[in-house]
Amino acid sequence: MNNEALSHVLERAEALCHERGVRLTKQRKAVLQLLCVSDKPLRAYELLDHMRGVVKNPAPPTVYRALDFLLDQGLVHKLESLHAYVGCAHPDRPHACQFLICDDCGEVAEIEDRSVAKSLGAAGKAIGFRTKRLIVELRGICAQCIAKRDDVA
Repeated sequence: MNNEALSHVLERAEALCHERGVRLTKQRKAVLQLLCVSDKPLRAYELLDHMRGVVKNPAPPTVYRALDFLLDQGLVHKLESLHAYVGCAHPDRPHACQFLICDDCGEVAEIEDRSVAKSLGAAGKAIGFRTKRLIVELRGICAQCIAKRDDVA
C-alpha cells in the first residue's frame, strides 16, 4: 500500500471511530498501520515484533486488545486458517467477504461476492443456523505464482 492509500485508510479509520464514539489510540493505530503496509497477513506475535520499533514497551496483551478493538470496528479481518490478520478493504460498512489466499507467496486478496454470502446465509437458515460472522477463505495459487510455474516448466 502506498503512502497516499495508507493515509486515506488511517484517516477513514479515525473518522469511523469518532462517528462511533470510540477511540483509535496510538497503539491501535500502530497495529492497523502495520497490517496495512504489510505485504502478507501478520500473526499477533509478528505484530508485536514490528511494534517494538513503533511503540514503547509493547506487550502481547496490548497487541491482542488492539486486534480485538480493530476487529470489533471492522477495520481488520482475522484469517482463521492462518491465525493472522489483514487490514479491511471496506471498513465503511459491514460486509461478508471472501479471501483468496495464495499458498505459494502468501498474498491475500479480499473480495466481496454478495451471491456467495446470500447462498451461504440461505443454506444456514435452512437448517436453523444463525450466522454471526460470514468469512470464507479459499486457499490456492495466485495468477502470478501460476505464471512463474509455467515459466519454469
